[in-house]
Amino acid sequence: MKRENKSKYAVMGILTWGPMSGYDIKKEIEKSVNYFWHESYGQIYPILKLLVAEGLATKSVEEQVGKPDRYVYALTEKGKEELRQWLTEPADRPTERIEILLKLFFGREISTADNIAHVKQFQEFQQKLLQEYRAIEQKLQHQHCNDPDYPYCMATLRYGLYTSQALLNWCDETLAMLHKIAEKDF
Repeated sequence: MKRENKSKYAVMGILTWGPMSGYDIKKEIEKSVNYFWHESYGQIYPILKLLVAEGLATKSVEEQVGKPDRYVYALTEKGKEELRQWLTEPADRPTERIEILLKLFFGREISTADNIAHVKQFQEFQQKLLQEYRAIEQKLQHQHCNDPDYPYCMATLRYGLYTSQALLNWCDETLAMLHKIAEKDF
């Protein structure tokens, strides 16, 4: 069974905030859902074309002085209804491709020191990510607590905070195990 491409719903969700160009959509994705959902320009523009072809969005041209025309997309009522319908459906099982786990799974093929270096690098990334999440949390609590989207933003942010903290715990355990292996190798 072929899995449905959910990227169109990410684009449609962003368009609920108002009409936007593909560039604007990409920038909004980078400022909001990018921590857990990535879309490139190479994905966004074909999706926009598909949404227009399916009658889920409209496309209009804004002329700009001294610049190329700007194409702006807006959801139609049909598009809003499809998005709402999708939002009510159960979420699919998450699928992830986690390179650090793939490398560790075959880690016997390289030195323990190389495996330790991989985990330490991953650990540093998670520490920085956790700091970013905490900064976002502070900003949301102080600037957006009365926004009707606040509880939903906080729910996704808390997922990131808890995930990063759990991954940092995993790094500590994995490094301890790898150091024991390194001691045996000497």
